[in-house]
Amino acid sequence: MIHSLFLVNASGDIFLEKHWKSVVSRSVCDYFFEAQERATEPENVPPVIPTPHHYLISVLRHRIYFVAVIQSEVPPLFVIEFLHRVVDTFQDYFGVCTEAAIKDNVVVVYELLEEMLDNGFPLATESNILKELIKPPTILRTMVNTITGSTNVGEQLPTGQLSVVPWRRTGVKYTNNEAYFDVVEEIDAIIDKSGSTITAEIQGVIDACVKLTGMPDLTLSFMNPRLLDDVSFHPCVRFKRWEAERILSFIPPDGNFRLLSYHVSSQNLVAIPVYVKHNISFREGSSQGRFDLTLGPKQTMGKAVEAVLVSSQLPRGVLNANLNASQGTYTFDPVTKMLTWDVGKINPQKLPSLKGTMSLQAGASKPDENPTINIQFKTQQMAISGLKVNRLDMYGEKYKPFKGIKYMTKAGKFQVRT
Repeated sequence: MIHSLFLVNASGDIFLEKHWKSVVSRSVCDYFFEAQERATEPENVPPVIPTPHHYLISVLRHRIYFVAVIQSEVPPLFVIEFLHRVVDTFQDYFGVCTEAAIKDNVVVVYELLEEMLDNGFPLATESNILKELIKPPTILRTMVNTITGSTNVGEQLPTGQLSVVPWRRTGVKYTNNEAYFDVVEEIDAIIDKSGSTITAEIQGVIDACVKLTGMPDLTLSFMNPRLLDDVSFHPCVRFKRWEAERILSFIPPDGNFRLLSYHVSSQNLVAIPVYVKHNISFREGSSQGRFDLTLGPKQTMGKAVEAVLVSSQLPRGVLNANLNASQGTYTFDPVTKMLTWDVGKINPQKLPSLKGTMSLQAGASKPDENPTINIQFKTQQMAISGLKVNRLDMYGEKYKPFKGIKYMTKAGKFQVRT
């Protein structure tokens, strides 16, 4: 049971609070702020913080901490999943989930939180149901509400709430019937000095945008469903059919939703799409260091590696970096010692490189360890795990919908040690 919810911004101010049972004092967040001070990075704040009388369970999304206050023991993942659902709902309603958007739509935010939790227990968390209960804000609706004093709360109970498929409203009609699926994979990897993979895993999701008339029944099959491990489904998926045949069978919600998320952790299945040749060295007694870095594509099935961004936290002793980039631009912040190289798209015929020297403090000892290199990138029309959708079929309706599948691979926490 969730007693209270506090929203904390990047500067540590509580800018919104909501209480369901009894009012919990803001001072309970002091334990959270202490944990925040101890954490080196914003995302390193422990998700569960025990206090003498409460548990604080938090998630960090869009530079906002959503902190739930619990008085009795509950499964933490249950609360974390609910908090993520709150953020997704705000994003769905307001386009973005930022402090400014939440403050601008504070009335709708409180109405949503009131419907999503009933006396501290989750009630309506499906976007379709919520949109029938509380109309999303528009400029015209906001003006009318201001003049007439009315609210965005709907007059009737949602049609889907009492049916066997609560995630889909009845009487849906579209002139263009279409179903789009995005397979997005994020690769987390640590590569050692010699280029060998220490650890690599893939977090994947299939996001859907389904705009179909009536009550369609869809089946989605894969070429290689055995790849999928540790799968989490939207409630609409019939789990028994997946277990028996490895086919996704479901009546989809109307609009955007996440069909499933999955995990690929066996290292022999994880292909690394970029390689790095590096030579970063510091000589004892010298005020100069050498920096030499080259990037190239690898195992990308001929697809281009785009939006490449390289960053590296250089040692404290480095005063300046005098480098030459064959492609893109680089910046070095002498205060934070952060080197950032915006490469863009990698051309396999002319590999991008960043070479030059680093100036060290005079008399400073050689740095204890070489810096690590963090890389961000995107590859369109490729799922790095090799997952492929075989076919999508529709039953229960007569029309022929337009169908589309898109694949994308991007870097999560991708680190190269030098």
